[in-house]
Amino acid sequence: MLKSMTGFGRCEIAGVDRKITVEMKAVNHRYCDISIKMPKKLSFFEAGIRNVLKQYIGRGKIDIYITYEDYTENNVCVKYNADLAREYYTNLEKMSKEFGIENDIRVSALSRYPEVFILEEQTIDEKELWELVEEAVKTAAGKFVETRISEGENLKLDIVAKLDGMLQLVDFIETRSPEIVSEYRNKLMAKVTELLGDTKVEESILVTEVTVFADKICVDEETVRLKSHILNMKEALNESDNVGRKLDFIAQEMNREANTILSKASDLEVTNKAIDLKTEIEKVREQIQNIE
Repeated sequence: MLKSMTGFGRCEIAGVDRKITVEMKAVNHRYCDISIKMPKKLSFFEAGIRNVLKQYIGRGKIDIYITYEDYTENNVCVKYNADLAREYYTNLEKMSKEFGIENDIRVSALSRYPEVFILEEQTIDEKELWELVEEAVKTAAGKFVETRISEGENLKLDIVAKLDGMLQLVDFIETRSPEIVSEYRNKLMAKVTELLGDTKVEESILVTEVTVFADKICVDEETVRLKSHILNMKEALNESDNVGRKLDFIAQEMNREANTILSKASDLEVTNKAIDLKTEIEKVREQIQNIE
């Protein structure tokens, strides 16, 4: 199924104690370039997130934004360092005896000494958190792919319409080419008659001249190849995934044949049709840049 390289997907999973939001968007790019912005707390999941995304994305510049909110009230606890408090108190007692002054230390004062009380964040269940992140990423990526497929189908319809129009232009050139040779022969005969009057000219000379002209403007090979490329592109549009590079290569070959036809054109109508061909091919190439 044809996919566009532009797309958007979003997922928000909210529970009692936490919420995670994943947003992803993409634009055209020659390769697969994934940029992830997320809280430092989730950074150790980056490799896993990229592995998940590879199942959904083949090409494009993808920007992913992940936000995480933890509503757990007891995710931070106060830790009492009894050994350190005892050390403080013992040394204060020594100071009191050594200097002969009253030890007026109180619990409230002792608690303010460095590292007696420490705020400690409780360990997060990594497995549980990863399951939440993975679910959000997969859901967002699924929606992201849906938008790519939808836009890809629209691109396909547009490209097929342009290819059909190109086939009509090629048919015209194929029909017109023999007529050009016939018209050239008639013009040549009329010119010879005008210049020589009743003097007879050997038929072989005229045949040779017409043959040389016909060979010079002959585009049979180019039109056959061009038709083949057009049909190949139509078939490629029905392939499953990652056909963008293949389509781009076919379009280059189509443009090469159109250039040759234009260079051989000696008739205004054929010239105009060849220019129209090049214009349509360029439009197709622009659309192909949007295909994964």
